[in-house]
Amino acid sequence: MGLPGIDFPGFGCGLAIVRAGKILLYKRVNAPEAEHWNIVGGKVDHMERSDVAARREAEEESGLKIRSSEFLCLSEQVIEADRQHWISMIYVSRDFAGEPELTEPHKLSALGWFDLDALPQPLSRFAADAVEALRTTERGTTA
Repeated sequence: MGLPGIDFPGFGCGLAIVRAGKILLYKRVNAPEAEHWNIVGGKVDHMERSDVAARREAEEESGLKIRSSEFLCLSEQVIEADRQHWISMIYVSRDFAGEPELTEPHKLSALGWFDLDALPQPLSRFAADAVEALRTTERGTTA
């Protein structure tokens, strides 16, 4: 059958969590893009809507309670170095409760709130696409 993202394109999701003009980013431990800063997210399960999966993954990875989210952008990541290929629906939330935590230290090693103009490096392709879409929507400009 094979593994999604490795043997065939995987279907993923992500959630850009924004508070006071800053985005929440986590540092990845594992491939793809280990040691890159990333938004929370993961694989969409069979028969699970991508918006539901994005909120589920965000709550699992951050410890936050996501109240609502809206579609932000579509991201396709072809990561040659890790031989992985993902297509991901990315959402944004400004409506959540709690303070973020490192709930899965085996997957994510650090976290922080970052201004869109002062982002840590390197950014994952997934996060870079989310940031580009946020900059466009936040500033009312076109890419």
